[in-house]
Amino acid sequence: MIKKYSFTVLILLLVTQQCFCWGFYGHRKINYYSVFLLPPEMMVLFKSQIDFLSEHAVDPDKRRYAIAEEGPRHYIDLDNYGAYPYDALPRKWNDAVAKYSEDTLNMNGIVPWWIQTMLGRLTNAFKEKNQAMILKYAAEIGHYIADSHVPLHASSNHNGQFTDQKGIHGFWESRVPELLAEKEWDFFIGKAEYLKNPGEFIWDRVLESGAASDTVLKFEKELTKKFPGDQKYSFEDRNGITIRQYSSSFTKAYDAMMKGMVERRMRQSIFAVASFWYTAWVNAGQPDLKNLSNKEFSANDMKEFEKLNNSWNNAPIKGREHD
Repeated sequence: MIKKYSFTVLILLLVTQQCFCWGFYGHRKINYYSVFLLPPEMMVLFKSQIDFLSEHAVDPDKRRYAIAEEGPRHYIDLDNYGAYPYDALPRKWNDAVAKYSEDTLNMNGIVPWWIQTMLGRLTNAFKEKNQAMILKYAAEIGHYIADSHVPLHASSNHNGQFTDQKGIHGFWESRVPELLAEKEWDFFIGKAEYLKNPGEFIWDRVLESGAASDTVLKFEKELTKKFPGDQKYSFEDRNGITIRQYSSSFTKAYDAMMKGMVERRMRQSIFAVASFWYTAWVNAGQPDLKNLSNKEFSANDMKEFEKLNNSWNNAPIKGREHD
């Protein structure tokens, strides 16, 4: 029975695993639901542009195949800096560079620092009342913030490659939410909050991710030992294509074993994204978002979007280190 799928199914499986972090589904949902946590003064713009904010939440993943510098902005391998709570790693960028060098930091990932860089860009866009840049930076910072909430984005064993669990990254962040989010999870969270210390806030989230990474790996291994071997994976139809993936029963059992960790981290991502948007707006002086300039993207902006799409569509399957 298995043999008849053979080579064709293996190829299709590889093709469908071209995703990062929360996967395209998760990133779009996180930015989408973040809009509803904003105050009315911001909803004037963000609600009307919710489709853009959702669709362009995945631009940073596409950019990984346009520029080499993009990759490290999505993760940080905390365990390469000692043991929790990683006190040896300075939280301020300049201090970290002075101690480890910029090359070392980039090699191990820079997501908590990059989020603060993006916060500065978004704040300046609000100050300049530049609608196009507000939307661009809001969509993109949402991606990096969401990445920081993924446990395996804070571990050097990011895809279980050291523990014979290859594929667990996409399982946790893509398969689980795609199967359960629409019907079983609650994304009505409350309201965004002003972050007095955004750097401290995001470092706390990254440390939480690092602390949870061992649980993500341990529970999958334990469940695999208990689960019937022929029931861990299944062949399912997706858009007319048959793919091999973690079965619904295994996925639900794993989610129950983690006591809803994926839903919690997704909810926390939504709150964090909305709060960073709100903080940037407040720090910019709470500009009137009904009266903005540059409402249309420039020709250069449109070329960039096209370049990102082309880079993604033409990207090789291999070499996606933090899938």
